[in-house]
Amino acid sequence: MDELDIKIIKLLKSNSRMTGSEIGKRINLSVPAVAERMRKLEDGGIISQYTIKIDRDKLDRGLMAFIFATIEKTEHIKGFREAIKSEEAVLECHHIAGEYDYLLKVVVKNTSDLEEFISNKLKKTAGVTRTNTIIALSSIKEEV
Repeated sequence: MDELDIKIIKLLKSNSRMTGSEIGKRINLSVPAVAERMRKLEDGGIISQYTIKIDRDKLDRGLMAFIFATIEKTEHIKGFREAIKSEEAVLECHHIAGEYDYLLKVVVKNTSDLEEFISNKLKKTAGVTRTNTIIALSSIKEEV
């Protein structure tokens, strides 16, 4: 990976729908050269998917929270992970070191929906013994 590849990645991060022609114009490469570099980045696993950024407020998902969760026993981990993967409200789930086992990034409509998720889904998942929730008031920087 060289400086041109990094420029391509930065451009795609800002707009994943940018065409090879647009990228080529910005970094002074031909369309075939851009296409070849993008193919190599994909084949090498550096680019694993193209995505979009959604305005959560317009989708009525304006409340973001971070939830720390503790899992009681290791035999519950597989079930916890499967349950979390199927939850629409969960944008991200990270296995972490420290006092808690997992950190979830969750978006919901309002505090009632957050309470519903925590009380009737997360805490009812086998093995979840403790949670700690932090509500985000605003986001200063958020990248994909």
